Amino acid sequence: MNATLGRLRAGEMAGAQRLDLCCGLTELPPEVFALADSLEVLNLSGNALRTLPHDLHRLHRLRVLFCSDNQFTELPEAVGQCPRLEMVAFKANQISRVPAAALPPLLRWLILTDNRIDALPAELGARARLQKLMLAGNRLQALPKSMAACRALELVRMSANRFEALPGWLLSLPRLSWLAFAGNPFDEAPEAMAMDAQPTRAIDWASLSLQHKLGEGASGVIHQAAWRQPDGSLRPVAVKLFKGAVTSDGWPHSEMAACLAAGPHPGLIPVLGRVAHHPDASAGLVLELVDPSFRNLAGPPSLASCTRDVYGDDARWSAETALHMARGIASAIARLHAHGILHGDLYGHNILWNGRGDALLGDFGAASFLPRDDASQSQALQRTEARAFGCLLEELAARCEAPDAATGALLAGLQARCLDDDPAGRPLFDEIAAALGT
Repeated sequence: MNATLGRLRAGEMAGAQRLDLCCGLTELPPEVFALADSLEVLNLSGNALRTLPHDLHRLHRLRVLFCSDNQFTELPEAVGQCPRLEMVAFKANQISRVPAAALPPLLRWLILTDNRIDALPAELGARARLQKLMLAGNRLQALPKSMAACRALELVRMSANRFEALPGWLLSLPRLSWLAFAGNPFDEAPEAMAMDAQPTRAIDWASLSLQHKLGEGASGVIHQAAWRQPDGSLRPVAVKLFKGAVTSDGWPHSEMAACLAAGPHPGLIPVLGRVAHHPDASAGLVLELVDPSFRNLAGPPSLASCTRDVYGDDARWSAETALHMARGIASAIARLHAHGILHGDLYGHNILWNGRGDALLGDFGAASFLPRDDASQSQALQRTEARAFGCLLEELAARCEAPDAATGALLAGLQARCLDDDPAGRPLFDEIAAALGT
């Protein structure tokens, strides 16, 4: 028996605010309700659950519910009766039906990635607090038109579905900043054209010797490696091997396509080639090894911050350093847009910096391809990314040490334009880069 479950049944969890149970459960242990006056986060992921009790609302303080990797075939209506529930995560189940009654009134963050959903209820548009919606890896062909009223919505993941077009209202949302839509029928042609236009060196797996793991994300694992050169010398590199399954952002092959199509830029990690002849036919990229002085600018959003990054208490820099970082990232995004790529995840946690202001933009997991035959829609998409940059400028400026008047005014003015609630009023990245003096 799971140790936590044993403690729960022994009455040793009184007053707990968080409970994690991953032990093959087929039903919710009734002892959970003894925590009704304290429990705020309930993690039931990785079990064999098919239903939840109809009186789940007795957990009246519950704010966060994780039920990923279970056996649900529909989103339980009991979830919608929880009065304080804000975050609902049912990733990687077998859900095909989402009843309107299953949507809690205070919903901010909904994760339904990797299911079998082909329709969402119109009542989703009545969830005015909704900020984050993750739907990659389903069978959706449309979103409810009522969602045009979701004016707080900031992050949408709709990749790897069956959309023939972007919803017409989506790009007019005033706060939309992070959008992923690759792996849908309407984005397949731009992705294929980008790949065809970018010849890539094939690097034989036999010439690579993997060493220690550098990191792991939703889409793959990165190792430091040695690449044997024709003269027998060994070149230090990084190798990213993709997992192949749909992620919270979409298909790994879309990420790979965007990485290859981006081309060289000082603000991007150079791609040296594509892994060929892997014994398991795994897809992979060989990348320039980043200097170890580079580190993540921020941590990813927390349950509380929802869509905004979490910075360390010691995250401080000069105005000159902030301006240097902003210039580098703006230039990198301008490069991506010029090559028909929307990054989709412009965040501090996807930026590496070296303490002096040199910055590298990484993680193309949410990248999508801009339409080649619709300039108006392409520019509207680019302006969603401008809002993400405005959020980044806000975070950089908030941690500046006594900026001079000119730099402060420049960053504040550009930030305000990028955060304009009217998407049409935001600048494109060529203009942003020019304003920053790149």
